[in-house]
Amino acid sequence: MVAGLSDEGGPMTNTTSSPTPSSPAVPTGADPRPELRRALAVAGGALTSVRPEELHRPTPCGAMDVQALIGHLVAVVDRIEVVGRLGDVASVPDAVHITLDELPARWADGTARALDAWSGDDALDRTVQVPWDTLSGRSAVGIYVNELTVHTWDLARATGREPRWDPEVLAVADEAVHEQLPLAERSPIWAAAAEALGEAFDPPFLDAVPVPADARAIDALVAWNGRQP
Repeated sequence: MVAGLSDEGGPMTNTTSSPTPSSPAVPTGADPRPELRRALAVAGGALTSVRPEELHRPTPCGAMDVQALIGHLVAVVDRIEVVGRLGDVASVPDAVHITLDELPARWADGTARALDAWSGDDALDRTVQVPWDTLSGRSAVGIYVNELTVHTWDLARATGREPRWDPEVLAVADEAVHEQLPLAERSPIWAAAAEALGEAFDPPFLDAVPVPADARAIDALVAWNGRQP
């Protein structure tokens, strides 16, 4: 089961398709680490531009406000490092508490540690444990590029900003999320998971949202992640 993004439930929509964004194709098997570096940089720019009066604004990510989303993004970077070092991913909380004053240094340090954890020659070809599955390192990096990018969009939407989206980052994110979630309708996945667990839960991804064929790449990406562009 995929749980790379912490989208918090809500009513599921009925969709059947969403076009592939018109961003440059990234060959399967390519090294996604340059795109991870750039996704971290774009996220850092969005994070460090947040003002105190914006912290309690709602975001498109379920029940998270801006403050909660900041704490989650910092934890995501910690998780990227732990996964890359073959550590215990369950040891990383879903969010950390951090102030805006602490954020620039904490983000810079976390980014450096995360990138270092994935710098080895064999890092992409190892099998790693992520919270929802075991994946190749290459697939794990791709899905974290997706998570960082979609949460950056969440933050930008909440604060009224528009980052400069990197088309190659968007292409890596798109390929990764389509690999993990190939179908637009996710209801059967969550129904089967709930039956296996013996309990209901909030789906981590809503159904994909239809977008026009000429939609911007960022809009098509967030729509496949269950967001309304």
